[in-house]
Amino acid sequence: TSITAQNQDNDLAAIVGGVPISRAELEEAIVRQKQMMRFQLRTDPTELEKQLRELPAKALEGLIDRELLLAEFRKLGGELKPQYVDDDIDSIIRDSFAGNRDAFIKELERAGIALERFRDLREKMIIVQVMRGRLADDLPIPTPEEIKEFYTNNRERFKEEDEIKIRTITILKNMEDAATTAESKKKRAIDLHRQLLEGTDFVKLAKAHSQDNRAEEGGAWPWIKVTEVKKSIADVVASLDKGALSELIEDETAFILLKVDSKKAGARKSLEEARPEIEELMRLERNKSALDSWLKDARKNTNIERFN
Repeated sequence: TSITAQNQDNDLAAIVGGVPISRAELEEAIVRQKQMMRFQLRTDPTELEKQLRELPAKALEGLIDRELLLAEFRKLGGELKPQYVDDDIDSIIRDSFAGNRDAFIKELERAGIALERFRDLREKMIIVQVMRGRLADDLPIPTPEEIKEFYTNNRERFKEEDEIKIRTITILKNMEDAATTAESKKKRAIDLHRQLLEGTDFVKLAKAHSQDNRAEEGGAWPWIKVTEVKKSIADVVASLDKGALSELIEDETAFILLKVDSKKAGARKSLEEARPEIEELMRLERNKSALDSWLKDARKNTNIERFN
């Protein structure tokens, strides 16, 4: 019986050069990547939703790429000594579990991953890293002229983060108050906005009405990096001058009034200060380009079947 004919029994997601990728393996990869995405994009729900929609297809293509690299490793006669994997797992136990192997095993059990499965995943990860490094070995080192050109074309990347100092008045939508509807809360926020426009002191209104944890400070927040606030708030701040008051902001949990106390633009690094970072960025870009080119050729030369 061909491996394709067995697909209904085995529930395969794809076959790469005769090597199967199970649907369970794909689901496992999706779960892992979802957790990372939700952490990395927690302040940008729109982008998070977009990437979550694209995740299943991208996760499958990532597993296919991995199998192509593993196949090349085997083709070259590569062999990974078990000790390398043991050392890798020992380093995880040492660094993340303070050397407590029992705690590590319990965490695997909590996540529903058998130790042998975890070991297999780490072994494949190490092999992929080895192959990525091998593909990048012969890439040229950036010249001073190339570094200068990269700096000129990417000046904004070498700027420290902008910071803002703001005040807020927050009326929460989900405060437990059966007598107060969301609409009445919005009306209260609109009335507070009117009072601010008429000259009522922001500090006074924040202390009396705000329901966030800055109320006692008159709504004042310490200096915050722009990247540390919700994108919806950052976009509003970007449109306001120092001392300006926002329109009423509504998000999923609250009605917010915001005043910009101050803004501080991040300083830009000089070329010499940025040189080590540029060299690393250029190395990573060239590595990615070399890997993408190799994978493109490998895909052309390998029989790949995908199953819905």
